[in-house]
Amino acid sequence: MARTIAIVGGTGPEGSGLALRWARAGQNVVIGSRDAARAEQKAGEIFARCDGKTQIRGTDNPSAVAASDIVVLTVPFSAHADTLKQLKASFRPGTILIDATVPLASVVGGRATRTLSVWQGSAAQQAAELVPAGVKVAAAFQNIGADLLNSDHDADCDIICCSDHDDARSLAMELAQLIPGVRGVDGGKLEMARHLEQITALLIDINIRYKAHSAGLRITGLELKKK
Repeated sequence: MARTIAIVGGTGPEGSGLALRWARAGQNVVIGSRDAARAEQKAGEIFARCDGKTQIRGTDNPSAVAASDIVVLTVPFSAHADTLKQLKASFRPGTILIDATVPLASVVGGRATRTLSVWQGSAAQQAAELVPAGVKVAAAFQNIGADLLNSDHDADCDIICCSDHDDARSLAMELAQLIPGVRGVDGGKLEMARHLEQITALLIDINIRYKAHSAGLRITGLELKKK
């Protein structure tokens, strides 16, 4: 089933990679950006990589959010709170927000192999406090690299999805499984998102040590079936 997915920060490496994967999977993608022209340009680039067989467009972030019941947030942590505050009036009632943000210390001049403390517990929990009542927040896609997403290769990894809402968690898992090679894993409540965010810093360190770009996670011992 084709869904409309708005990606806030969709011109960045992570957001554009997710947009590419979901556009190729037949989803209707709306790339959001602070600069609508830049979003339109990125949408055109992705359209060309999909051989024109997809529905994708670009616009400003508020318009992207207003156009969909599924919003994926892929902005740097330094812009996380301000972006959500600016978009508060644009969310539709009942929207599911999937937050892929990681509070890496690099946003304040520190190392990308460290994370910042977020007093709510995680960036996703911060998002849950900032969105309007009725918007359901899930955490996912923190642990899949932008280089891999923007490639033409299958992704040899699992995506762990957390939420306090079963339907939001299930949706995140379904979207994960639209990426070839990926399994969606139920990671439980939103409070578990802090661990996902910290694992990102670990994977960055592993990539540095092995001079790689696409280190990921596989959860063994589970029999997961794609829907």
